[in-house]
Amino acid sequence: MQREIKLTADGSHTIAIPETNVTYHSHHGAIAESRWVFLDAGFSYLHGTSQHDTINVLEIGFGTGLNALLTLQEAIVQQQKVHYTAVEKYPLTQEEFEKINHGRLLHAEENFLALHKAEWEKDIAIGPFFTLHKKNISLDDLLPGTKANCIYFDAFAPTDQPELWTQEVFEKLFSMLLPGGVLVTYSSKTTVRRAMQAAGFTVTKIPGPRGKRDMVRALK
Repeated sequence: MQREIKLTADGSHTIAIPETNVTYHSHHGAIAESRWVFLDAGFSYLHGTSQHDTINVLEIGFGTGLNALLTLQEAIVQQQKVHYTAVEKYPLTQEEFEKINHGRLLHAEENFLALHKAEWEKDIAIGPFFTLHKKNISLDDLLPGTKANCIYFDAFAPTDQPELWTQEVFEKLFSMLLPGGVLVTYSSKTTVRRAMQAAGFTVTKIPGPRGKRDMVRALK
């Protein structure tokens, strides 16, 4: 699969797949989008509304590692322990992730590279507050016993990967989410919200990042 590194409007990189015209992040700003959708609406919302010794985050689509890096930084600021499980079928190569500027822009290059170089299929501590477990599998292969307080659903758009935005998929994720947990995603399509509701989620449309009027926060 051919991939190209592209600049977005806030100066941060994204990955583009030319053959499908798909990008990993919004062209309006990769860092801005990830912070708005996943950190502010997901992790920080959960941290601000309930107390946890450890917050278990499950990310569907590790991608460039940007969501993980932002969560790591917030965990350090809040001194909140985080166990972060990321599912990624097609990880970036070292040549690719070393060119991406997320770590440099966020003044966290060492941690950014540590996230990418961390061994797969095992818990790896990235500092005292953040433990990463990367799984080189598809969502279909993720065992239902995985438990999370917060799910970052960062799959490609429903038009590009419709098989990942079904009621059956959200039922699987609902079973993994602990009571009081939250799932966040950038898509607010009616079909997506209906699939989530049918799976058991309480779904709310909230303001989206630049370039998107709405996004979704779903609660259990």
